[in-house]
Amino acid sequence: MSAATMTDSALAQLDQLSINTIRFLSVDAVEKANSGHPGLPMGAAPIAYVLWTRFLKHNPTNPDWADRDRFVLSAGHGSMLLYSLLYLTGYDLPLEQIKQFREWGSTTPGHPEHG
Repeated sequence: MSAATMTDSALAQLDQLSINTIRFLSVDAVEKANSGHPGLPMGAAPIAYVLWTRFLKHNPTNPDWADRDRFVLSAGHGSMLLYSLLYLTGYDLPLEQIKQFREWGSTTPGHPEHG
């Protein structure tokens, strides 16, 4: 069923499922790392989901697209929110890297920096 043919109730349920997936992917990664803070991903998941899925121009198959919008998250302790969004929207961030959150050598450090 496409989004165009879904009822308002079904769309609301899908939105809530998506938000909860962001929340608990983040919480699970923080718990596994035994380090970090789940509060920002838990609280900001609805805002981030709406921005990411309805307003920002981005393309997971071309992440360096010059005209893309940028999502800057300056709260390093909330970095799992960003990693969850990247993973769940199809960017090149394998689940294995989420599982290695805050581990030495992973692409998912606790305080990410560009490059």
